[in-house]
Amino acid sequence: MLIQHCATTLNEHGGIQTYVNSLLRNQPNRTGRGAINLLEGIDQSQFDFLHLHDPKQLRALSGACPSVFTLHNHSTYCPSGTKYLATRQTECGRVMSPAGCLWGHMVDGCGSRRPRRIVQGLQTSYEELALVKRKAVPVIAVSHYARQQLINQGIPPEQVTTVHHGIETPTQPVQTLTLDTHRQQRLLFVGRIVPQKGLDTLLLALGQTASTVCLDIAGEGWFRPQLEGLVRRLNLHHRVVWHDWCSPEQLDQLYQQCFAVVFPSLWPEPAGLITLEAYAHQRPVIATQVGGIPDYVVANKTGMLVPRNQPNALATAINSLASDFSRCLDLAENSYGYLQERFTIQHHLRSLDQVYEKVASSIKGLR
Repeated sequence: MLIQHCATTLNEHGGIQTYVNSLLRNQPNRTGRGAINLLEGIDQSQFDFLHLHDPKQLRALSGACPSVFTLHNHSTYCPSGTKYLATRQTECGRVMSPAGCLWGHMVDGCGSRRPRRIVQGLQTSYEELALVKRKAVPVIAVSHYARQQLINQGIPPEQVTTVHHGIETPTQPVQTLTLDTHRQQRLLFVGRIVPQKGLDTLLLALGQTASTVCLDIAGEGWFRPQLEGLVRRLNLHHRVVWHDWCSPEQLDQLYQQCFAVVFPSLWPEPAGLITLEAYAHQRPVIATQVGGIPDYVVANKTGMLVPRNQPNALATAINSLASDFSRCLDLAENSYGYLQERFTIQHHLRSLDQVYEKVASSIKGLR
């Protein structure tokens, strides 16, 4: 059975395309061809199996062959795509509704306050959710959190399966955390520089840590000027290094020189791939306990979990690892072992194969 992947956005630096490319590289005998980006006008009966990666493709899904849809973000059940109320600095616990989402945008700051964008977001999310329900396409969620959100919106539990992400481990040997590296006292943040990623909380926490602790920031985003101002106000300019967008080789180097990776997100991340990247480089993670992140981080085994938007708690976690090499090393080694046990691309592909076979078998049983 050949799997045809379908991804609307084929931007080589996009998260979905990076993921799809990893599937294509590691499923050479199951894919047969590269990903396609359009289903309209295509005879879908030519495919053994379709794996969709964008809800926009559901509209053209004909049902001529078995299919699944992976939900990579919140868009199908949240018009703003964030599930985060910025004004209240808390996760949105509402089920999607016009009144609740309008209040969320206008009062709670979950997204744009422009009426046209609010209406467009509601229309898109309601259309996507309706398509999932009407076409009864099996859905793959990347975390238990994301699965529960769909169930809350009325999707039958049996229609949604959680399949955790897996990553390709580095081809070159990874150096375990050494005492010399730990003594360098460098932290690493990797991600988009936008408010919901919690980098301002991390900078506030950094100001409460030992003066020897420094932070490397790898990423780009429109929020950087505001954060640079915060760095100046906190007098942290000598402890923070901005690296902009980094190549895989540059990121490898940054991972190797840090003693821990910090993932301080405010919004409920659907999953948490940064945690797996850290594990692959044998580094522990200090992350916020939001969204799908707890599916990937085991507190006090592979890293540390702290409440969102609490600089004091984050600083305490950082100081505890910065001052204790033995504990840091234990977490680093545990994290690498945990990755090998559960989150390699091979584990992920086996889980996908189980879903494919189950869906294909159920379709055959109906014919």
